[in-house]
Amino acid sequence: MTESEKLKLFHNGEDISAYEFFGCHKTADEKYVFRVWCPHAFKVSVVGDFNGWDEQSDIMRRLSDGESFEAEASAREGDRYKFCITTFDGRKLLKADPYSFRSDFPHSTASVIHKPINSATRLPPEEGEHPVNIYEVNLLSWKRRKDGSYYSFKELKKTLVPYVKNMGYTHVEFMPVTEYPFDGSWGYQVTGYYSVTARLGLPEDFAELVQAFHDNGIRVLLDWVPAHFPKDDFALYEFDGQPLYECPLWDNMEHSGWGTRKFDFGRGGVDSFLLSSAAYFLDKFAIDGLRVDAVAAMLYLDYDKNAGHWTPNEYGDNRNLRAIDFIRKFNSLLKGAFVGAVTVAEESTAYPQVTTPVEYGGLGFDYKWNMGWMNDVLFYCRQDPLYRHYHHQKITFSMIYSLNERYVLPLSHDEVVHVKGSIVNKMPGEYDDKFAGERALLGFMYAHPGKKLNFMGYEVAQFSEWNYKTGIEFDLKKYDRHRQMTAYVKELNRFYKSNKPLYDIETDWKGFEWLVVDDVINNVLVFNRYDNDGNCLCAVINFSGIEQKNYTFGQHEGKYRVVFNSDAERFGGSGGLKKRIFKTKKRQSHGKEYSLTVDIPKLACLYLIKEK
Repeated sequence: MTESEKLKLFHNGEDISAYEFFGCHKTADEKYVFRVWCPHAFKVSVVGDFNGWDEQSDIMRRLSDGESFEAEASAREGDRYKFCITTFDGRKLLKADPYSFRSDFPHSTASVIHKPINSATRLPPEEGEHPVNIYEVNLLSWKRRKDGSYYSFKELKKTLVPYVKNMGYTHVEFMPVTEYPFDGSWGYQVTGYYSVTARLGLPEDFAELVQAFHDNGIRVLLDWVPAHFPKDDFALYEFDGQPLYECPLWDNMEHSGWGTRKFDFGRGGVDSFLLSSAAYFLDKFAIDGLRVDAVAAMLYLDYDKNAGHWTPNEYGDNRNLRAIDFIRKFNSLLKGAFVGAVTVAEESTAYPQVTTPVEYGGLGFDYKWNMGWMNDVLFYCRQDPLYRHYHHQKITFSMIYSLNERYVLPLSHDEVVHVKGSIVNKMPGEYDDKFAGERALLGFMYAHPGKKLNFMGYEVAQFSEWNYKTGIEFDLKKYDRHRQMTAYVKELNRFYKSNKPLYDIETDWKGFEWLVVDDVINNVLVFNRYDNDGNCLCAVINFSGIEQKNYTFGQHEGKYRVVFNSDAERFGGSGGLKKRIFKTKKRQSHGKEYSLTVDIPKLACLYLIKEK
């Protein structure tokens, strides 16, 4: 592809490999060529270790599009560099390379010359409905060394990979690993959209970590942040002295609540920059999918804005039409180029057809986080069981809409920070009740339609909230209840993967049947899950603080065996339920001719399977 053809594709906003042209690349004569998009610049130079940071040494020439610049310089891999941009009003800006593959953080804000990595080995695409059980990880705080320093990518390869495999997860999801300057942003204020954070090692080290997961059959998802970027003066912020990557319109420029700038969706160079960032990780690192952060902030012009601070679109409503077009283009182009790649929307509103294919008018995501389920269920679980009957609709409401999209049920990092409490510490009651409450919640979650995502630390039931400055409190496993919670999560993960009714039919009522939905007084839920072969699993959850003796509910005729019990002694429960086989009696209940009578321990979840 010629220079003019490449630039035309870039400005058309459909280039998914812009990183192969822009940035820094080695030439055939062992030099390096630097290219940057700077339409508002008067003059641009590349400065770095190789020329003494002298802006007069390597002045860049303007390319055929009139907006991009290029220079060739004698440099070496590992040299630091920046672009020195002179504006028309005489200002000089030192900017990191937006397309740099490596940064010098934390030593400086410079970019580093680094060769492209070789791709890791991709896992084959998954076909049909399959179990998805995601372990969400912040790589900087899963574990820390004794002196508080980070585990490196190499150390995580030796420790995190076998841990995730042993615990039985199918996927791991990394919070953003693209370079960012402020640890307290958790990676969500990105300054290097092609740079894996240098805190933990080299890009090759990260690729080896991904490969190690793949070698163990575990798929890797990566948080990706196209909604906004921070206002650090060395990065994308007013890159060439004027708004370039951000929207220039006053009413659509800023996310004031986050103190960040919004990308100018629909501008060709911006769209190509973002699309290529996503493609870079799918291609070079063989990432299996992307979780797209803050989709709601992209979809709505009035997101986090008061009346009078936003302008309606041409149809008079609040949809950001250019962002919607970008999202559809993102899903179409990326899935066309990377067969089997998964995209997940973190979208918190009732926007329609998020997981409907683009060709049918949808946004084209594979999954959407079910934020409504998360908020409702955690609100319910925080209530004392004595008062849960006032809030029963919180635990049942999700089934009004759960089959409308392909959902992921998240208990994410956002729910265990900012005084919200850890999962176990949200639960009311005495010490043992808290652990029983978490086990019941997880049992309900795994039986409910939707894929699963849990943030690190819940599996050891740490009482402390997540702190990005420290590691997870794995030493708690020397205590019985915490060690038993880990055993419970491990067994629940195994059971989920081994039982098709829990994942085979996620978007059709033929896969779900309420048996008890309205027992407000006793805080009991009972429902069946089915697979496409007609196999049935019955979930019985007692969210009350007392045992439900001889609890009767309608059920299909047959003999049912308890195959999973959250109240088992090995999980830290009472072990009070001794009977394992229950047979229906011909007695009408809940609209069925037959009924089943079961003793349900307090704060417990039972799974029963109909014997053939």
